[in-house]
Amino acid sequence: MRAQLPIRQVEKPWGRDELPSPFKAPAGERVGEIWFEPPADLPDLLVKYIFTSEKLSVQVHPSDTQTQAKGLGSQGKEECWLVIAADEGATLGIGFDEPIGADAMRAAAVDGSIEQRMTWHPVAPGDFFYIPANTVHAIGGGIALIEVQQNSDITYRLYDYGRPRELHLDEGMAVAKGERYDTGRWQRTVGERDSVQLVDGPYFRLDQVKGAPSDEVAARYPGSFLVIPREGAVEIGGERIAAGECGLAKRLDDVRFGDDSVVLIAAGCDAR
Repeated sequence: MRAQLPIRQVEKPWGRDELPSPFKAPAGERVGEIWFEPPADLPDLLVKYIFTSEKLSVQVHPSDTQTQAKGLGSQGKEECWLVIAADEGATLGIGFDEPIGADAMRAAAVDGSIEQRMTWHPVAPGDFFYIPANTVHAIGGGIALIEVQQNSDITYRLYDYGRPRELHLDEGMAVAKGERYDTGRWQRTVGERDSVQLVDGPYFRLDQVKGAPSDEVAARYPGSFLVIPREGAVEIGGERIAAGECGLAKRLDDVRFGDDSVVLIAAGCDAR
């Protein structure tokens, strides 16, 4: 079995026809997302690259508890973003400038003023944000980022700038929190070559590692995990996995890290 995960390239109207290296959009296509198909070993974890030329919809995701209560199983979605490229003035919309109640939020979604009531965070490469379930958010234009998330496709769209797509106001208002985003808890800036723990549960863990992982990092990944090179390449069972790719490793001993490689490694919290 190959270590490299299959790629799904997704065309989006808000995507880009020019992508940052090493990616390349096919002629005439605006690529918005590149997905790596979740392997059987880690079916609940999804890794994407996202490329935007304009703002994505204002949206919110439910939690596992909320989807279980609706009889949908564990289909909640928590996610995180690592910005890898950003145009001057690029922003991410997360949370609200001031607390807002459900009725006022619904009215703002209907008349479009929800966009102005959200907090738009200026971003640059290396900015990292964790997005808990129930957090109202939107990715702005001119951004490329890596997204690691629970593998769920449940998205409640609250506002879409007049695009002719379905909104989900009833479902969204049932789960959305009209709160400020706690940057002190959920946001940080990551150096290009830092070794740092980014997420430690409750649904997945994520580390950035320069060179070989330390014993402390290795102890957090006792079973199967994903490897996402940012700089350089690694070998998994002798197979080369380079920047722009994602590979599955069954165990740490199967991976040969380059001395100068910088990679993200990710696993579900119950991976063994």
